[in-house]
Amino acid sequence: MSKIRTCLVFAISVGFLSLPAFATRTHRTVASGRTRSAHKAIPKSHKLHGQQAIDSARVTEIQGALVRAHYLTAEPNGKWDAATEAAMQKYQSDQGWQTRLMPDSRALKMLGLGPDYSTAINARDAAFSPPPPTSTIPAEQANGFAQASGVNR
Repeated sequence: MSKIRTCLVFAISVGFLSLPAFATRTHRTVASGRTRSAHKAIPKSHKLHGQQAIDSARVTEIQGALVRAHYLTAEPNGKWDAATEAAMQKYQSDQGWQTRLMPDSRALKMLGLGPDYSTAINARDAAFSPPPPTSTIPAEQANGFAQASGVNR
């Protein structure tokens, strides 16, 4: 009888020790009340970043610029519709740029819709003139530039 008990205790011990190897992961409840598998990560909520839509006043400006550039024939209406999108993509493609659903900043600048710096502090009363000719630079200064840059004259 003691041999049977010893074998039974041994079999039960082996069974308990090998149980974790055959166990499957169970579901547990998270704080939100949802259940999830313990081995899967909870996906982060999908947040939209950046500008999602273009303001209708800005769309009107873009449409007007596309009309002036002969890429759009419709009257500006302030709605980013299929015709406006196609015109912008065609314009960007003709410039050799990647076509995107949203206008590229280079395209907006080329259409004359870039930022306006006329009211900037350093732009007030500024006289933007071309630089003076190189012949007006004193010789010792020009030689110093040449030496510093490693250019032989």
